[in-house]
Amino acid sequence: MATPPPHFSQPALVVIDVQRGFDDAAFWGERDNPACEDNIAALLREWRNHNWPVVFVQHESKNPDSPLSPSQRGHAFKDMLTGEPDLLVRKSVNSSFYGTPDLHHWLQSQDITQVVICGITTNHCCETTARMAGNLGYDTYFAIDATHTFDRNTPNGTRVPAETLSVITATNLHEEFATVLTTAALLNQ
Repeated sequence: MATPPPHFSQPALVVIDVQRGFDDAAFWGERDNPACEDNIAALLREWRNHNWPVVFVQHESKNPDSPLSPSQRGHAFKDMLTGEPDLLVRKSVNSSFYGTPDLHHWLQSQDITQVVICGITTNHCCETTARMAGNLGYDTYFAIDATHTFDRNTPNGTRVPAETLSVITATNLHEEFATVLTTAALLNQ
């Protein structure tokens, strides 16, 4: 049974770590979902059309060799993130709720109870933020095809494809921490 699209009042779109540094395949490896950025752009257009709040989150790696370090060109947002956000959160950990300024405080001050999460990477910063949003009581939606991740190795060295990790994230989140939907379902709400 398909999940019905949400009824939105004033949802915040939380766009996580859509930074140029994630295009560095030599550093990160193979990724999934080549449509991720197009889906994020479609969500961003929809939010702007409705004048709904938009939050950009930017990762500031403490590792100076990381493509996401503030000293690297990859720290910058990708070109498809247009316009100014209502809030810009900078963080150096996985959860967008542990950044500056305080996302939870801002959402509460704006009387926002619904969040839609998209960005990079599916199973790290996006999943962690969704888990925290759910635990903090937000009506949380996870745009699974507006995220992407990379192949990873298990502790014993077995390679897990990015597509599998995305399915696992969707399984972990759905109906416990968040409602997992496609971009099309969110746009047709």
